[in-house]
Amino acid sequence: MKYTVRLKNNNDFRRLYRRGKTAAHPVIAVYCRGNGQKGNRVGVAVSPKLGKAHWRNRVKRRLREVYRLNEEKFHSGVDIILIGRKATHDASFSELEHALLKLSGKLGILRK
Repeated sequence: MKYTVRLKNNNDFRRLYRRGKTAAHPVIAVYCRGNGQKGNRVGVAVSPKLGKAHWRNRVKRRLREVYRLNEEKFHSGVDIILIGRKATHDASFSELEHALLKLSGKLGILRK
């Protein structure tokens, strides 16, 4: 992720969950909120209900990669959380990419 910093702080995650805009798809859910900085910050979350650690880690790697390949399409100055769901593991890469771009467009964080 060339222009993006990873979002790791629990307080930042909680703030986004409470005050951020959200959009959901059967494959992923996206929370976003402006951060007042020049760059984006992205966090990835997957519930332990999804399965064992190696399944969750694979889902997180795939979601990070989908964002990384499309990060120039996003406005700068936004905090984003990508949440993996049960269908994320079985979804193809193109499905994940389509879902992320569709939800981001709905939230207004994509460039025209």
